[in-house]
Amino acid sequence: MRARQFPGVRSNSLATRLFLSATAWVVVVLLITGVVLSSVYRSASERAFDRRLNLYLRTLIAEVTAPDEPADHQFQSLGEPLFDLPLSGWYWEIDRSDPDKKKETRASRSLWDNKLPKLEDQGIELSLSGVRVGYVDGPEGQTLRMVERPVDLGADGKFRVAVAGDASEIFDESRTFDYYLGGTFAALTIGLLFTTIFQVRFGLAPLKRISDAIADIRSGRAERLEGEFPVEIAPLARETNALIDANRDIVERARTHVGNLAHAVKTPLSVIINEASSHERDPFAVKMLEQAEMMRNQVAHHLERARMAARLTVVGTVTDVAPVVEALRRTMEKIHRDRDVAIDVDVSPAAKFCGERQDLEEMVGNLVDNACKWAHSRAFINVSVRPSSGAEPAMLRIIVDDNGQGLSDAERMQASQRGRRLDETKPGSGLGLSIVTDLAALYGGRLTLDTAPTGGLRAELLLPAV
Repeated sequence: MRARQFPGVRSNSLATRLFLSATAWVVVVLLITGVVLSSVYRSASERAFDRRLNLYLRTLIAEVTAPDEPADHQFQSLGEPLFDLPLSGWYWEIDRSDPDKKKETRASRSLWDNKLPKLEDQGIELSLSGVRVGYVDGPEGQTLRMVERPVDLGADGKFRVAVAGDASEIFDESRTFDYYLGGTFAALTIGLLFTTIFQVRFGLAPLKRISDAIADIRSGRAERLEGEFPVEIAPLARETNALIDANRDIVERARTHVGNLAHAVKTPLSVIINEASSHERDPFAVKMLEQAEMMRNQVAHHLERARMAARLTVVGTVTDVAPVVEALRRTMEKIHRDRDVAIDVDVSPAAKFCGERQDLEEMVGNLVDNACKWAHSRAFINVSVRPSSGAEPAMLRIIVDDNGQGLSDAERMQASQRGRRLDETKPGSGLGLSIVTDLAALYGGRLTLDTAPTGGLRAELLLPAV
């Protein structure tokens, strides 16, 4: 099964990794940018608010330094009605801070007999401009932005002048800015993600085409990479086709060498065996004949393995199983006609072997021939497909049963050993099951022997399926 993150892209593909990494970077960059912009705007709002407070502060200081002004005209030049509205959130306060003089406080009407906290008491130090700035709690629980400055008038005394304004203006503006900033960045993020998906989806499409084409080659649906590819991908397609061609050439050369070696070795062995057979009474000739037969069996076995390994390097070979099994059934019934052995066949129509026909014929043929030799009257062939699950690929399950006497556990262990014959009265070289085991292993499969439900031997062969 192919899990998909978005259309046309596998969950573990390069496209998905690029998409996820691009998404992560977009989100991280936008988050950092949003935090920085929000902080900058908040600082700008505070500076603008502080300029307004400092304007009121300088006006109050000017009033303090002009004590000759009539009392009813003092502090009238601020021009802010909120200083007269009770508990409005806008306040000013002037304290005489001389230690040797009577404490005296003047405040705006809006304070309504309340007092402003002192920034000095909260540990806020004077800035280079000689003022203290910070947030304090107001009379009605408001959060106030406050500016405070000590004023020394010499003989006229020392004063603390403070002006505070409702900080909700700063917070509301910052919140509104964050709202619009978040909406803008959300829209930008969605746009960038769709752009990334588009680029990944269509920009990596040629690589996916190559991947699908290689899968078709492996499954036998194609022999080469066909079609037009972008300039950046075309060299990869050319080199892949060249590799496939070189692979086929190597296989053909290997087959030729195997055939030549078989001819070169088997002919002298046949001469030796014929010469030894003509002197059957000579003990030396008998021994020579025995060893020559062993040599021929060993040569046949290893040449067969070399031939099988060479064929396995061919890419994209698929074999229908049903015709092979049916042909073997007819052949084996003719070969074992004198024993009157019937062969029952049950093959799934969807069964396809990922390999060459002659290899399948050799493996199944050896198993069926062995079953017919040992069966009392009947052999059974069952072929099914085990579907893929997770990391496990699809496999062919070929079962060959007989109703013979079967084998013990120890005999089953010996049966697949090379050249091992459990009954010398039966024809054969003892290489059949060994060849099946080796060939199945080369294909990534396996052969197991067990007891059949009919009482005889069960041979179960697992091979790669398409």
